[in-house]
Amino acid sequence: MCRIAHVPYRWLKVAYSQKLDAQPPEMTSNLEQVLFVESGFGCDQHGQNATKACVRACRNAIEFNSIPSIEKLVPGGRNGLKLNIKIGTPFPNTVDLQEVRKVFPYGQTNFELVEGGLCCNSGISIPELGDKNDDMIIAVAAVTVGY
Repeated sequence: MCRIAHVPYRWLKVAYSQKLDAQPPEMTSNLEQVLFVESGFGCDQHGQNATKACVRACRNAIEFNSIPSIEKLVPGGRNGLKLNIKIGTPFPNTVDLQEVRKVFPYGQTNFELVEGGLCCNSGISIPELGDKNDDMIIAVAAVTVGY
């Protein structure tokens, strides 16, 4: 069931640079110092919702971190953080970046969405859970944190 139409890069560049503070890929090298890079995985098994998979991937990337010294390490403290978030997901043009941005409680976020992740068979379609078919959507995220 999963079919991903090829979307020209130029279209993605225009579309994502108009949402929030999303930047096209060549503009995400905005870090003076990289502190760490975290990766995460997210899946929507029912509902075929790429946004939900992306939210889960980003949350998975950062959910087990505690960096108590961030106020001393980063000029400007938490608000001085810069986060470059690259997400690979099927159907990137359907992702609501406003929802994904809510995962990050502070810092300046730059998003790069690319066609990737995985769309595969979940083995069952349950209409009561919002399924349109038996596909599940898997997204992967890399969150680079720095200043």
